[in-house]
Amino acid sequence: MRRIFKNSGYLFSATGIAAGISMLQSILVGRLLGVAGLGLLGTITVFISVVNKFVSFRMTELVIKYVGHYTETGDQRRAAVVFKSAALAEMAASIAAFLLICLLAPLAATYLAKDASLAYLFVLYGLIVLANLISESSTGLLQVFDRYRRIASLNVVQSILTLVIIFWVYVTNGNIVQIVVAYLIGKTVGALILTIAALTEAGRHWGPGWWKTPFSLLRPQARELTHFAVSTNLSASLNLINKDGELLWVSLFRGPVEAGFYRTAMSIVNLVQMPVSPLPDATYPEINREAAHKNWKNMRHVLRQGMLIAGGFTLAVAVFLAAFGRQVILLLYKNPGFLPAYPALMIMLVGFLVANTFYWNRIALLTLGRPDFPTKVNLVLAVIKIIGILLLVPKFGYLASAALFAGYYICSTSLAAWKTYQILAEREITATPAPPSLIGNSKP
Repeated sequence: MRRIFKNSGYLFSATGIAAGISMLQSILVGRLLGVAGLGLLGTITVFISVVNKFVSFRMTELVIKYVGHYTETGDQRRAAVVFKSAALAEMAASIAAFLLICLLAPLAATYLAKDASLAYLFVLYGLIVLANLISESSTGLLQVFDRYRRIASLNVVQSILTLVIIFWVYVTNGNIVQIVVAYLIGKTVGALILTIAALTEAGRHWGPGWWKTPFSLLRPQARELTHFAVSTNLSASLNLINKDGELLWVSLFRGPVEAGFYRTAMSIVNLVQMPVSPLPDATYPEINREAAHKNWKNMRHVLRQGMLIAGGFTLAVAVFLAAFGRQVILLLYKNPGFLPAYPALMIMLVGFLVANTFYWNRIALLTLGRPDFPTKVNLVLAVIKIIGILLLVPKFGYLASAALFAGYYICSTSLAAWKTYQILAEREITATPAPPSLIGNSKP
């Protein structure tokens, strides 16, 4: 728990600064471009993120699980080849994602941005995908080697650089193209520094020739690694429907203005997420260590402590925003036109209260060897949610989208937490030795 709090502290410091800077960026962009402009920018950035996640195999989780496992068991060569394999697979996926963005940009501009002439902005911002060729694998490796302070520092540097450029665009009364370029420069610099840091760390731990480690070492684990990567990819792809692509649905059915309301509400909700968002990254390596040694009670203790802290914080902030949310919006954006975001904010907070309380639901199932369970749950919820989106969002707009978003979080998180406790209970029973009186026929 001390390591979790220490590493969460590093990430929270960075996340806190980054979230505050991100909020300042959103405020400056909102004041410069208005509600519709903010909605358009959100549509562009979310579209690129959705396409990238659709192709991505979430290599951060694979690297943490398997590089972490082989590092703990002293098998450094297999640890090195897992990272090499993950980085190469991620590189191929990133290139494929960018090509897909170029192919879909005209459609996105026509149906999401409602202006076919803006297709070039989608391609321009899509260059971020190429800059992040192996960022997921790099992040996972730095977490395995406990380099949270370095990750935190890089996040802060990237956020400050982006803010400086956006502030310059704001004071010079720039336009959306310059805003997109500002985000592109900041994220590209951050991604490149992250990659260099990870490769340096790999050389330090495995030697200068680590990348020559043969792939044949992983032949016995090839099926397991593939299953894990495909399961996490399917889960991430389903999340595009269930939570990551919300803004795109609103933009498609209702236009950039309501997308701006939704984006405003989400920006404020992200502040609530700020102290909680580092916890999964800090908790995942720790529960993996406990699981590697079959310390199931220790793992349960870690999950319980995290649940109490995250849930208590979120409840307190939700009560505050329920009372003063409108004043917060007016204070930040200086424009009553943003106030329709308040009802969406309240609806989202209900879902985030449950999601934050059980923030560990997905990483716990990955640790317990059940990456398929969230995928199955997300598949069922995706079907239900698509039906809800098609029926409700065209009629009720961004508020219906917020309600579906909250409902997804409540259902998926609760089911995953229940499954985690069920598996832990079974493994604790299996790990508990039977009393002497139950072994054989003991006689006095």
